[in-house]
Amino acid sequence: MAKAIMIQGTMSNAGKSFFAAALCRIFRQDGYSCAPFKSQNMALNSYITADGCEIGRAQAMQAEAAGIEPSVLMNPVLLKPTTNIGSQVIVNGRAVGNMSASEYFRQKRDLIPKIKEAYDKLAAQHDIIVIEGAGSPVELNLKTDDIVNMGMAKLAKAPVVLVGDIDRGGVFAQLLGTLSLLETDELSMVKGLVVNKFRGDISLFDSGRDILQKRGGKPVLGVVPQLDCDIEDEDSLSSKLEGKSAGLIDIAVIKLPKISNFTDLDVFSQYDGVTVRYVTRYEELETPDMIIIPGTKSTICDMKWLRESGMEAVIKRSAANGVPVFGICGGYQMLGETIADPLDSECGGSISGMGLLRCRTVFMGGKRQTQTSGRFRNIGGFFSCLSGAEFSGYEIHMGSTDSGERPLLDCGGAYSGSVYGCYIHGIFDNSQVSERIVKKLYDSKGIAYRGGVVDRNAYKERQYDLLAEGVRRSIDTGLLYRIIEEGV
Repeated sequence: MAKAIMIQGTMSNAGKSFFAAALCRIFRQDGYSCAPFKSQNMALNSYITADGCEIGRAQAMQAEAAGIEPSVLMNPVLLKPTTNIGSQVIVNGRAVGNMSASEYFRQKRDLIPKIKEAYDKLAAQHDIIVIEGAGSPVELNLKTDDIVNMGMAKLAKAPVVLVGDIDRGGVFAQLLGTLSLLETDELSMVKGLVVNKFRGDISLFDSGRDILQKRGGKPVLGVVPQLDCDIEDEDSLSSKLEGKSAGLIDIAVIKLPKISNFTDLDVFSQYDGVTVRYVTRYEELETPDMIIIPGTKSTICDMKWLRESGMEAVIKRSAANGVPVFGICGGYQMLGETIADPLDSECGGSISGMGLLRCRTVFMGGKRQTQTSGRFRNIGGFFSCLSGAEFSGYEIHMGSTDSGERPLLDCGGAYSGSVYGCYIHGIFDNSQVSERIVKKLYDSKGIAYRGGVVDRNAYKERQYDLLAEGVRRSIDTGLLYRIIEEGV
C-alpha cells in the first residue's frame, strides 16, 4: 500500500494543484511510482480518460506530471456547477444527476465508501499518493461529514502540508488562522507549512519563517517563488482569464459565465506573436483576427447571456466581416439555429442560437464521453488550410446536434464560410491544426510566420520539469520525505 502526502490550502487558488503536480514530478524524477488523488473536485474543466470516464482536468494534468495514464480512481467525485446553487454530480466518472448544494451536502456522506474504494485501489498500484484538498479545511459551516480535506486526510491516514498564498496578501493570517481553527486531532496531522507565490528577494522572508514556526508550531517546508512555467489550470480564478492587450495576432475567446475547458486554447499562447484574450464585454472584442466560443456547462443560460450582453450581435457582425469564428462543444451548439433542453439536463428550456450554422441541438439526458481522433474533411472557407489535418481529443457533452451544413471532421462538426464548430476538446493541441491556423492568421495580415513548430506534449513535459525544479530548490525535500515516511 502506498504512503501518502496531502496538500491542503488556506483558500481556493493558493496553488494546491500546482504544488501537488510539482510533487508528482519530483517523486517521478526520484524513481517512485506516484499518482495524484482528489476525492471531490469542483471544476468546469474536465478530462475524459481512455475508458470514457470524466475527471477533473487538474488530476489529468497531475497524472501527466507523474508520467502515468489518467484514471477515474484519481478523482471519484466531480461537481460541475450548472447554476449558482447547483451542480451536475459525477461519481466514478459518470453523471448521476443534478443536485442543489443543499441536496448534495445532505448526501455526500454516502459517497465515502466509493471514495475509499477508489483511493485503496490507487494506493495498491503506486508507491506514493499525492492527495489534494479543496478550498480551505476550515470552512466551519461545511465541515460536517467532510470528504475532501481533513476528512480525507483521516481516511487515508495522510500527513498534511498546508499551503498559503503570499501573493494575495495576509499569508500570516492565512496560515496561522487556519491552524487556529483546526480541531486538536486535525492540527496534529499538519506536518509542515509552505509559503507559495513569493515575489522578490526571498531572503527578506527569513524572519517570516521564524514567526510562522514559532507561532504556528509547525516547520516551514519552504518558500516557493512565483514560478515562470506554463501549467494547465482548471480554476476559474486563473490569471489566464484576465484581460490582456492584443498581440500581433489577436485571438479573442468569449469568457462565458459557465466557461469550461478553457485549457483547449492554451496551445495558441506558445506561438510567437499570438495573444489569447478572454473577453467579457462586447466593447472588449474590438477587431480580433479570430473569435473562439469555448465550451460551457450551461449552454442555454450562456446563450442568453451572449444575447443580453450584446456580445452575440458583435460576434455576428464580425463573422459577416470575414473574421473566422470557431465554436467548441457548447460554443458549437450556440452557433446553430436552436438549442432545446426538454429534460432539464442543464438549465432547461429552449432558445434560438446565433444562426451562423444550420444546426439544431437537443439535450436528451444522455452524455457522450469519449476520446476520439481523426482528420478534417476537405473543407473550404477561411481555414481551408485545415483540410486533411489530423486531430485528437475528447468529447464531453449532453446535447446531440443535427447539422444541415457540410461536415468539418470525419466524425462530424460543421462549417459554413468562415464559421466552424465541433465537439472535440483539445482539437487545437495537434501541431498540424494549431500551426496551420496560426500561419493562416499571419498570412491574412500579409505577414509570414517565421516561428517554430509547436510540439504541445514536449512543451508540457518541459513545463513540468521547470515546475519541479522550482519547487525542489525551494523546499526541504529531506523533511518532505521524512514527513511521508513517518506519516501521522
